[in-house]
Amino acid sequence: MKSHIKRSIKFSLTIAVITFVLAAIFSVISSSILSDVVWVTGMFIVLIIVSIGVVFDMLGIASTAADEAPFHAMAAEKVNGAKEAVIIIRNADKFASFCNDVIGDISGIVSGTATGMVVVQIAALTGNGEGSSLQITLSVVLTSLVAALTVGGKALGKYFAINASTNIIFFAGKVISLIENKLKIRILPKGNNSR
Repeated sequence: MKSHIKRSIKFSLTIAVITFVLAAIFSVISSSILSDVVWVTGMFIVLIIVSIGVVFDMLGIASTAADEAPFHAMAAEKVNGAKEAVIIIRNADKFASFCNDVIGDISGIVSGTATGMVVVQIAALTGNGEGSSLQITLSVVLTSLVAALTVGGKALGKYFAINASTNIIFFAGKVISLIENKLKIRILPKGNNSR
């Protein structure tokens, strides 16, 4: 029992460090990109960030909802991505934690910050300074819109994740297989750890 607790603490600390590093990287990249673009392009970038959060949330939910049985026959026949799909499902807790908590939450935070930058850009274009009624109104409207798109998108994603989990995880397995085989970047653990 103590080994499970130690592994859980180690995984939690690893995820916290990865989250810190990825959040810093995404924040720097989005801030540098958004500082040099017009507000319309900035809103497009915000929508891309929101979409990334929605897709990864869907992947995380699908990994917990999927059944590994359909992938065993495919893995035996060496179907590309099937072995990776089994590993994803057997490590669903870690995979979902990474997808939902790390990427999903970082996307939410970065999209909020990016929306704030877009609001400042629009207010500056109209000649209204910080704290003006236009800036406050824009901030409320755009932040609410981004929040609605995020929550609505994740709700729709959860529906697809639960009802099409096999297809989603098979697709994820194929993508991971491609990355691991062609780019030689290890994403999944080597072993087939049980759930």
